[in-house]
Amino acid sequence: MIEKEPSQLPDDPAELYEDEDVVAADSATPPQSSADEIPADPFAEDDSGDSVATAEAGLDSEDVVERFKPAADTDPRRAKIVIAKKLPGRRLDKYLHGRFRKISRTIIQRQIKRGEITVNGKPTKNSYEMEAGDVIDMSFPVPEPYEVTPENIPLDIVYEDDYIIAVNKPASMIVHPARREQRGTIANALAYYSAKLAKTDDPFRPGIVHRLDKNTTGIMVVAKTDEVHWRLSLQFERRETEKVYVAVVHGAPTFDEDVIDVPIGQHPTVHDRYVATGFAERMGGKFAKKLSKEAVTRYKVLERFSGFSLVELYPKTGRTHQLRIHMSHIRHPIVGDPFYGGRNISLRHATGRPGDSDEIRWKRQMLHAHRLRVTHPITNQPLEVTAPLAPDMQELLDTLREFARPSAPNFKPRRR
Repeated sequence: MIEKEPSQLPDDPAELYEDEDVVAADSATPPQSSADEIPADPFAEDDSGDSVATAEAGLDSEDVVERFKPAADTDPRRAKIVIAKKLPGRRLDKYLHGRFRKISRTIIQRQIKRGEITVNGKPTKNSYEMEAGDVIDMSFPVPEPYEVTPENIPLDIVYEDDYIIAVNKPASMIVHPARREQRGTIANALAYYSAKLAKTDDPFRPGIVHRLDKNTTGIMVVAKTDEVHWRLSLQFERRETEKVYVAVVHGAPTFDEDVIDVPIGQHPTVHDRYVATGFAERMGGKFAKKLSKEAVTRYKVLERFSGFSLVELYPKTGRTHQLRIHMSHIRHPIVGDPFYGGRNISLRHATGRPGDSDEIRWKRQMLHAHRLRVTHPITNQPLEVTAPLAPDMQELLDTLREFARPSAPNFKPRRR
């Protein structure tokens, strides 16, 4: 693992999306709020029938749930739960998110920290494990009305029907606003382009099914109706989609094809940075325990150049920054990704010719969501959409193919 610290952290947290997976971990049951937004009806029943999510949350049919009708539209939304029995390992935040799936876990954790969610009349913590007889009181303020501002921003539409839009996302463009005043996002462009988008309970993400990092390009699908949004999101959560990325990485991977099966967790000190197992073990056992999320990526080397390689990436899971971390973990970070050990490069870097310019030319991660295969949520037929490479990435590949003499072929067998 390359342990280089990022040279500069983004000012905007929206720049640090799950560029490999797509969907936020909480967003594949009936539509939810964003990390900063509270749904209009936070305590609505979950009719998804998702037994897996119910089991993971530790829901018990014997728990008593009481929803209080507000006296006025501006009054906070309140609910009370009486826990029937203790279940080992049943955390408060996970339980409440499983119980009220329209509320993101981030919002629930925030309300717990603010003391708006109490147990037996007292503030508590997210990790509290509930006991039999515990009384949980919840209060959520009414969200302020908000709609994404339509903006006439050109979009590269690669597929569209009555239910779905597929967009080829450009570099340096955020998928949706992270705050009310933010403009210039894919969501703003979509609001102008189409009058028909899934509204759900998240005003910041009309139609958005999944996300890409600001500096990752490629295919995204957008839902025109709430039903389509929910059905597509469920496919992502259940890993029923097929995602293929391409990336230019530093160096030459040892194997032509391999699987990286390395758990990922949050960095202990750097906000919004994630690390793999080896780093955690060097940080000590306490941190290593946080690496509980499985992360699996298969890669295939398509072309080898002097100092660089073009690889195809097939994420089996969808952790935050997974592809970037995994390629860095095997010491072949993605070009233009200093956050995880890659370098911004010049023409001289690419060609190896001393006379070429050393001015930095490629300064964003060379990662592209090339192909996405889903089941059409209405017709139930396979739907495959592809996106051509962004101009800067295509230019880099053309340069490497012309000037960077390929390294010797590597015929080592795939590691089992």
